[in-house]
Amino acid sequence: MKNVNLTLNKKVSILLLSSLFLTIVFSFLFIHYLYKDLYIGTVKDSLLYQGQRTAAHYHYGDVSGNIKDKILWYNVISPYEVSVVENLDELGKSFPFLIDQKPLINRMDRKELAKGNHVMKEGYVDEFNRKVIGAVFPLMNEDKLMGYLFIYIPLAEMTEVFSKGIPILILAGVMFYFVLFLIIQSSLDSLFKPVREMQRFSNQVANGNFTERLEVTTKDEMAELALTFNSMVDSLQHQEDRKRQFLSNVAHELRTPLTYIGGYAKALTDRVQTNPEEIEKSLHLIQKESVRMQKLITELLELNKLEDAAFSLDIEPMVLSQFIMDSLTLIRPQAELKHIDIKHTLNEESIINGDPNRVMQVFYNILDNALKYSPERTSISIHSYEKDGKAVVKIEDHGIGIPGDSLSQIGERFYRSDLSRTRNTGGYGLGLSIAKEIMHKHKGSFSIESEEGKGTTVFLTFPLLEL
Repeated sequence: MKNVNLTLNKKVSILLLSSLFLTIVFSFLFIHYLYKDLYIGTVKDSLLYQGQRTAAHYHYGDVSGNIKDKILWYNVISPYEVSVVENLDELGKSFPFLIDQKPLINRMDRKELAKGNHVMKEGYVDEFNRKVIGAVFPLMNEDKLMGYLFIYIPLAEMTEVFSKGIPILILAGVMFYFVLFLIIQSSLDSLFKPVREMQRFSNQVANGNFTERLEVTTKDEMAELALTFNSMVDSLQHQEDRKRQFLSNVAHELRTPLTYIGGYAKALTDRVQTNPEEIEKSLHLIQKESVRMQKLITELLELNKLEDAAFSLDIEPMVLSQFIMDSLTLIRPQAELKHIDIKHTLNEESIINGDPNRVMQVFYNILDNALKYSPERTSISIHSYEKDGKAVVKIEDHGIGIPGDSLSQIGERFYRSDLSRTRNTGGYGLGLSIAKEIMHKHKGSFSIESEEGKGTTVFLTFPLLEL
């Protein structure tokens, strides 16, 4: 079976029109109920009442002219047709019509009348071109059947019963339908205008256009959806800008070492350099730039792996001070080369849940940065303590510091606050990005305070192990 694809606008229109159709059908059924159960039922009750009342005028004796005269007079003043006969054959003559193509009185009717019971007759009479309701009453003198009273009335058609109401109903229905149609169209246009705008807007976003935003003028659910759309586009634009910046930075960072490698390799292959010392120096630079490229690729892969939602840590209880001391052991030789004094005051009771290798990586990256940007014969201090149920590590240096307008971007890929720094000290700006992502994986926090020319302080916060 082939699926029919309908727009939301059409679905709502079909729903409303279906509701209107069901309302019309219900109205028709209700009118039919009024006609059949109320009008016809009322006629039946009235006919039985009048028939019984008329038959009650007969008291004794034969069906005399006196009662017939009364019947004739009753025919004049009532809407019913009444006749009195002495036998059923005469009844057939006074009402010589078939009801639903059947005789007026059948065998079962005769038995009921013989018992003194009345019989009801209802059906279509061709000669009247309409239905007829009637009743035959036996006229009894004590236990003796003396004659029959027949009373009937042709039923009005439904259109006749509601002759005044139906035109009004039709007129009101047409007006109601017209007004409802205008309301539906206006409501649908108003309701689906934001949806059409979102559809157009989504197509633009899908094509890479992030410049526009949906205009929000209401405070309903559609407005909330529009705000969500705008927020989503802001996020997509931010990601797109970051992707472009990232690709630009990667190209920039790779271009220089590749230029060095290509230039010195060409000089060697063209035998431009013949001095053994120059050749050795060129080979050393090629090796150095190759190592830099390898480090860049390794750090990029490491960061992408950390940002993957499927990445998991090897969590275990850790004594935080022990890992700080292990990190200092790794970094101390570099500190001694620059005559930098490393001081520490550690809380040895702080225990956290963490991945030992990753936590060590955080400390090493931050301490490595502190050493790079600290002048010789300065100091770096490390202080750990507990606050508000968390372990805090404070790492403070007295280096070149970071400009205030750059603090918010520290930790982004390839970002370096001083773009004029040499490549030997500047690195790639990935170390802090990796540290920041590892802290996020540990449900901790990473923050920096700095003043240009005076130094930088890094705060690392870890949730304490619940014992």
